[in-house]
Amino acid sequence: MKNDLQKESLKQLLLAQKAQLLDKIEQERGGLKSRVEAAAELAPAEQSHAQNITERDTTFALQEHALEELEATELALMRIAQGTYGLCLVCDKAIPITRLLAFPSALRCIACQADAESTAGPNAALH
Repeated sequence: MKNDLQKESLKQLLLAQKAQLLDKIEQERGGLKSRVEAAAELAPAEQSHAQNITERDTTFALQEHALEELEATELALMRIAQGTYGLCLVCDKAIPITRLLAFPSALRCIACQADAESTAGPNAALH
């Protein structure tokens, strides 16, 4: 793992990212409202049905992405606690600090991430 100062800095970055994602999710969902309640608010009478569906689908896609980012952030925090943070899950080599600063929840080094994307496409898990 990186030195203690880098490790603590990355942990604080992840904690800040987690707090930001939780706020974003709460705002997008309108607080504690369910998806059904949120969808009902997206449907004013003057809008077309197709427009309502598109807006609803876009909102839900953004929420799902935020939830995936939150999960990746929480997993990175768990890896810090376990002492495995910063190691590539594929080759077990250290992930460069520059990559971790750019993507604190990175699971793979750049080479292994490129291999994963070439095999599974750009949606080959988060970072």
